[in-house]
Amino acid sequence: MTSKAKGLLALSPIAIFLIFYLAVSIAVNDFYKMPISVAFIVASIWAIVTSSRKEPLKERLNIFSQGAANPDILYMIWIFILAGAFAHLAKEIGAIDATVNLTLQILPQEFLIPGIFLASCFISLSIGTSVGTIVSLTPFALQLAESTGVDIPFFVAVVIGGSFFGDNLSFISDTTIAATRSQGCKMNDKFKANLWIALPAAIMVLITYIILGQTDTYTTTTAAAASPYLVIPYLAVIGMAIAGMNVLAVLTIGIIASIIAGFCFTDIHLLDMCSYMGSGISGMGDLIVVTLLAAGMLAMIKHNGGIEFLIGWLTKHISGMRGAQTTIALLVSIVNVCTANNTIAIITVGELSRKISEKYNLVPRKVASILDTCSCIVQCIIPYGAQILLAAGLAGVSPVSFLPHLYYAWALAIMVVLSIVFRFPRYKQQPQQ
Repeated sequence: MTSKAKGLLALSPIAIFLIFYLAVSIAVNDFYKMPISVAFIVASIWAIVTSSRKEPLKERLNIFSQGAANPDILYMIWIFILAGAFAHLAKEIGAIDATVNLTLQILPQEFLIPGIFLASCFISLSIGTSVGTIVSLTPFALQLAESTGVDIPFFVAVVIGGSFFGDNLSFISDTTIAATRSQGCKMNDKFKANLWIALPAAIMVLITYIILGQTDTYTTTTAAAASPYLVIPYLAVIGMAIAGMNVLAVLTIGIIASIIAGFCFTDIHLLDMCSYMGSGISGMGDLIVVTLLAAGMLAMIKHNGGIEFLIGWLTKHISGMRGAQTTIALLVSIVNVCTANNTIAIITVGELSRKISEKYNLVPRKVASILDTCSCIVQCIIPYGAQILLAAGLAGVSPVSFLPHLYYAWALAIMVVLSIVFRFPRYKQQPQQ
């Protein structure tokens, strides 16, 4: 068991990051003054310096580097690279302009916001990944925001919220698979339990967007003139994502389709298109650096016993069913803060959560629902999560700028609290035979 002093020291890099990034940004009232990469450099150095003195510096750097070189992290970097290349290429050849023009012609102005939310909910539910949904819809939301004069972080936050709706409910989502396997319950049972939390939250947010669409006044302007055939690469990416193709394959085919469309429907040369892709990749540079630094820092926290300390501290005083459910919710949430990966957070606390549920007579499907939902809430709001960093990189805004607009995450959090306090759905509170 990690001691209190050692556990708090192990977790201190997160506090250092929050002080250098959030506290400084709030103090100066500008989230662009303090680069998030600089805050992570300071926190990472602190994590290495304060690690066990018994380990030589080279060993500590190896632990940090191994965390940064995690296959899941490198997979995300591949997505960042290809997403940057596709998004910038599609924008420069006019594919996104053409898609925005088509949308503005089809959808009335008041239904643009709820329409984007429903589209992101549907795509994420179909493909089971928030990352794929954000890759598909963020460039479109960005261009639509510019065409309507709406705040860019708001429009992108609509996509982020919808993307986590499907990530939380989809049968093929890795978080769903991890949560159900860890608790030994069926996916359809967990889905039904989840609906009592996620669906009311989504309906509340959809109604909010409909009201905002009716009351907000903004000017809709047509994007730059572009061939209507240029919608093909972008619609192909959305279609392939819905079909469940691997996101790397989707982006690669999207790039190829954009190059072909550029040849056929524009007078842009191949070298110019290569230049656009290069600019898109370069634009992801800061995002890639932040991802590597965050992964390395969080690996140091885990190595130094920070997560072990958290688990021991949170499970020390549990009383009653509500206390047990609250502890499980806090466990997966705080571990998610420390790992920036909702699937890893579920796997980390899954076995312990199952023991807690058995001791306090909790229903496995309700526990699985809490694990999945709370991890998605945290993943949606932490500014160094892969999804938020990806959306920020594609939109060119601060990762923190989405926070006030993430209505779905906050609505989901309210529903989780209500489900624990009022213990609903009632008929699911008896263990399955």
